[in-house]
Amino acid sequence: MKVLIIEDEYHSAQRAKSLLFEYDQNITVLDTVDSVEKATLWLSKNQEPDLLLVDIHLSDGSSFEIFKKNVVKNPVIFTTAYDQYAIQAFKINSIDYLLKPLDFDELSQALNKYHQLHYDRKALDTTDIQRIIQSIEASNKKYKSRFLVRYGDSLQYKTIDEIAYFFADDKIVYLVCHDGKKYIIDYTLEQLEQHVQPEFFFRLNRKIITKIDAIAKVKTSPNGRLFIQLKPAFESETYVSKERSVEFKTWLDQ
Repeated sequence: MKVLIIEDEYHSAQRAKSLLFEYDQNITVLDTVDSVEKATLWLSKNQEPDLLLVDIHLSDGSSFEIFKKNVVKNPVIFTTAYDQYAIQAFKINSIDYLLKPLDFDELSQALNKYHQLHYDRKALDTTDIQRIIQSIEASNKKYKSRFLVRYGDSLQYKTIDEIAYFFADDKIVYLVCHDGKKYIIDYTLEQLEQHVQPEFFFRLNRKIITKIDAIAKVKTSPNGRLFIQLKPAFESETYVSKERSVEFKTWLDQ
């Protein structure tokens, strides 16, 4: 088995090599590279290894950039000190993830998994890695805990716990609190979608992003639309289109 190690910490790279050889003396470590730039160049000029052992955080950025710049058709074992939520994302996608410092037993299990799966590099779906990258980036993304709002000629802030929903009226976007008060906010709904946690917020339609605890009632209709009753009540009829109803129901049921 031929392995490429992508790791910017010298001692971590040496430990990885030592554990690989302890697992199997016939393993060949093709090279050790310590940056996104060097890894990108290496993969563009050399034959792909059987396996990559990759640290997520490198000296010049995230190793995710390597996979955005190169079509890599081989299995990857990622290493770093991420939280358990991120680890589960890797496990679901069937590519292993190890916490540093590397442990022999855990690395052995990962390598055993590699052999058991009998990866065919030509058949490996490269979208798997992209899904993993998206899962990890999403699980570690920091969302806003409060928003600055305008109230008359003064500025205030409202915490996430105070917010019921956001709505757009022409080009003006409002934040509505659980007490029914609304405030102008300097964001578009598209921007807000990137700043609020998708586990708790959902964009119902072109006008409204609601928080889960602002939904008072959901009613079905013959045409497939879902009608939503918000609290505090919204000024006009609120619905989820037929096209987004399945996604909405999945969101409610998580």
